[in-house]
Amino acid sequence: MEMSVGTIVTIVLLMTVLILGLYLVRTIFSSATTSIDGIDSAVKGEIQKLFSEDKTRKVVIYPSTRKIEITKGNTNSGFGFSIRNNLQEAEKFSYVIKATEVSCVNNMRLSEADDLITLGKEGSNIQLPAGTMMDDPIYVRFNIPETAPPCEVRYSIEVYYQGKTLYAPSITVDLEILSE
Repeated sequence: MEMSVGTIVTIVLLMTVLILGLYLVRTIFSSATTSIDGIDSAVKGEIQKLFSEDKTRKVVIYPSTRKIEITKGNTNSGFGFSIRNNLQEAEKFSYVIKATEVSCVNNMRLSEADDLITLGKEGSNIQLPAGTMMDDPIYVRFNIPETAPPCEVRYSIEVYYQGKTLYAPSITVDLEILSE
């Protein structure tokens, strides 16, 4: 077991760098998780506030302007919405989101606009007791490829109960695709 002083010093330095690296990675990931939790609670708070402002609202969307702007190449951006059961008994709800209008008709079809939604395009079996709202809002995520033309897309959210009975009038959300 003959090791030179240089080898021992190198091992000690490498172990120190390894420990510091692991500490920094853990700190970065824990702060990222905290940021995501903070954003999630902020969205929930805003949705609660929108429902409390008008007791007759059945569906609310955040941001309340119902307009989102996403830069080409951006992923995992979108909007949130929640449903409140204003009926007299517990009910199962479902929803569908689809593109209804595109400003750049020559460059994008409605089916292509529908494909920009990566998560939250439709949902079913959302059980809500009478007079309550969803505990967690639904997040709709978009993936805007670099090849998407800069334009505006209008999406319609239709919420149903009892299978296919329309619960509330269609609500629209406008997506503006921005150039880099």
